[in-house]
Amino acid sequence: MNIQLTNRTALVTGGSLGLGYAMAEAFARAGANVAIVARRENVLQEALDRLSATDAKVAAYSCDVADAGAINSLWDQVMSEFGRVDILVNNAGRSQAGPFEEITDEIWQMDLDLKLFAAIRLARLALPGMKERRWGRIINILNLAARAPGPGSAPTSVSRAAGLALTKVLAGECAPHNVLVNALMIGRIKSDQILRAYENASTEQSFEEFVETQGKRLPMGRMGEASECANLALFLSSDNASYINGCAINMDGGLSQVP
Repeated sequence: MNIQLTNRTALVTGGSLGLGYAMAEAFARAGANVAIVARRENVLQEALDRLSATDAKVAAYSCDVADAGAINSLWDQVMSEFGRVDILVNNAGRSQAGPFEEITDEIWQMDLDLKLFAAIRLARLALPGMKERRWGRIINILNLAARAPGPGSAPTSVSRAAGLALTKVLAGECAPHNVLVNALMIGRIKSDQILRAYENASTEQSFEEFVETQGKRLPMGRMGEASECANLALFLSSDNASYINGCAINMDGGLSQVP
């Protein structure tokens, strides 16, 4: 299937590394204009340099999307550069979890601002233009704990569960305007989060050996690749997915017991 996103503009938060970068690159190679957002300017610049090898128009913005004021400023910059956003990928986030009684109000608020309110605020900004053009795609990147949270998984699991509810609410409200909203439920995917887990493990294994060892415990005997997530996001962002709305798709190789 040859997917083309010519004349579309995609905005990807957390777009400098891992899943976010893989999705941004897939969009760019499909002909979309791409804006990537992250906090660290040096990492953003490296990502922008790689994306510039495509024929797409690309731009990078340093922004802490947990900050409401920063989001408004970001949006103004993106509109000035591109004039529109057709595809919004809410990917910013990090895995933060621990015993419930040790999670302070500050940690709760930080997690909700980053993973939930950033998606709310960006969707609120993007939707008027999408509705006016009668075409739009919003993809919320969540994880398996949104459906099946375990002990010690807060605050991440709670924020992601709220993101799942947000996906369903928006899907229902936006469907009459041909704006489709879906979520990807991420399992064990080789990405920068896995790299951080490797660094925290203090193992003598190489990173590739660590990934291989961890992957053998999964149903398919391996971790997923960021490019595989990007392929699904690319499909959901295209006209080929014109009747897929309000879905939360497990991207986990069969890991989750919840369909």
